[in-house]
Amino acid sequence: MKIAFIINDHETEKPNYTTPALGFAAYKREHEVYFIGIGELAYASDGHFSARCKTIKEANFKSQETFFKAVQKEKFTKITSEELDVLFLRNDPSDEINARDWAQNAAFIFGGIAMNDNVLVVNHPSSLAGAVNKMYFQHFPEILRPKTIISRDKKEIGEFFKEQKQKMILKPLQGSGGMNVFMMDKKNEHNLSQTIDAICRDGYVIAQEYLPEAKNGDTRLFLMNGEPLQNNGQYAIMQRVNKSGDIRSNIHAGGRPEKAKMTDQILELSEIVRPKLVQDGMFLVGIDIVGDKLMEINVFSPGGLNVMGQMYEVDFATEVIESIERKVNYKNLYGNYLFNSRLATL
Repeated sequence: MKIAFIINDHETEKPNYTTPALGFAAYKREHEVYFIGIGELAYASDGHFSARCKTIKEANFKSQETFFKAVQKEKFTKITSEELDVLFLRNDPSDEINARDWAQNAAFIFGGIAMNDNVLVVNHPSSLAGAVNKMYFQHFPEILRPKTIISRDKKEIGEFFKEQKQKMILKPLQGSGGMNVFMMDKKNEHNLSQTIDAICRDGYVIAQEYLPEAKNGDTRLFLMNGEPLQNNGQYAIMQRVNKSGDIRSNIHAGGRPEKAKMTDQILELSEIVRPKLVQDGMFLVGIDIVGDKLMEINVFSPGGLNVMGQMYEVDFATEVIESIERKVNYKNLYGNYLFNSRLATL
């Protein structure tokens, strides 16, 4: 099959990221693999999209790093949506805030065009468009979530702060990767107004209950087709331990990955999440858990799958590609009788 991965930009995509791991897994299974930056998409007058892309063929590589470095050295070629079997949307719109605002919605738009060309698009583009900010998280059952308000009103946020006994988390509605996340307590209460102003410059403020278990970091779990991803009995799960003095546990923000055990509590939580993800066509998702609460759902470009693979010596990326292969087979058998949103999580 011909599978293309949408990334933010070739300059910022690193060889050790999860998307190159997925691309390498597909390449090893003798598929044609293409990487497309958001700025390399174009609409053709005949109703299809075309894209400048990078690909490599007929070479052997020992690792995803050597594979992707070789891909990046290749000259750009061109591909159209008519030629593709699969389009995997792996860009993060939040990375474009204040830098390339035009790029935030591009993948959803071009993903819709690809669907018209009978291309399997994952995750489902119209659902991704509805999840472009953290409000999507509020559509899941309240039992999963910490107490939260979303507002731009300082008075309302201040009252919530008092209700939470002067300890809460503040973060922007739109964003990811631990950007502009603050813990407010009695010690820095004098900065509350200033902190709200800073976050408000980019939109709404999320004020969230502080969970004491967060001092130990969080647990990242991958869900595929709405269920915990696993290979040979090993789940794609890890503990992300905070860097000393930092409330963020994101790995690129200094968090340290450690092995984690699956628990009945986490399985129960992921089961509650599953119906909504399946309904929305969210094929590959990362969920972040603290205690018995869900802190975040990353439906765009969840990272760490390659880290987990190395940690447990298990090939999770190939499991993902094999699932896509089955979907392509279903699509070939059923034609247009299966909607993309449903096919994405079969």
